[in-house]
Amino acid sequence: MNTAQLKEQWAALQEFDFSSLDFENVGAWPNPAKIVAAIFVFIVVAFGGYKFAIEDVIKQLENAERKEGELRQEFEIKAFKAANLPLLKDQLAEMERTFGELLGQLPTDTEVPGLLEDISNRGEASNLNFSSIRLLEEQKKEFYIELPIAITAQGNYHDMGGFVSGVAALPRIVTLHDFSIVPDGKSPTSLKLEILGKTYRYKEDE
Repeated sequence: MNTAQLKEQWAALQEFDFSSLDFENVGAWPNPAKIVAAIFVFIVVAFGGYKFAIEDVIKQLENAERKEGELRQEFEIKAFKAANLPLLKDQLAEMERTFGELLGQLPTDTEVPGLLEDISNRGEASNLNFSSIRLLEEQKKEFYIELPIAITAQGNYHDMGGFVSGVAALPRIVTLHDFSIVPDGKSPTSLKLEILGKTYRYKEDE
């Protein structure tokens, strides 16, 4: 079909009255009407094919690509862990060793009286005079039990400094809190020390 014929078909199509078509006798339709009908049918079929077939395939492809990204990320994490496994094992072993050492510095129930004696000995070695040193009611925390120790003693600043250093050097963990230092009136350099010591016990049963 040449250009002149196309122009004629287009002119005839513009002038054609589509309301006069008989839908029960499509074969008798003129060529312009058949062309329009064929184009319309093609568009409907193409849209239906995309909607019911290609669109589902595209969604499946998008899901597969998303899943591939997740799997790739998971693989990278596992590959990193596998590559660093020896290092992680060494770190875990070091943490277990350090944790064991810390546990070894916490007194057991049977060692608490000996710890009180050690604290008293450190004070006497620093020339402190103890008025009292007593264990208060234990405080249960999430992972450990806190054992408060109320200490009252007399001495000078130098004596008290030596006592604090001595307690810090004990093989068991003892921390010092809430101290109060006031003159005791016995001499110009004599002071009264009230301080709260704390040691800790691991809750092994839990």
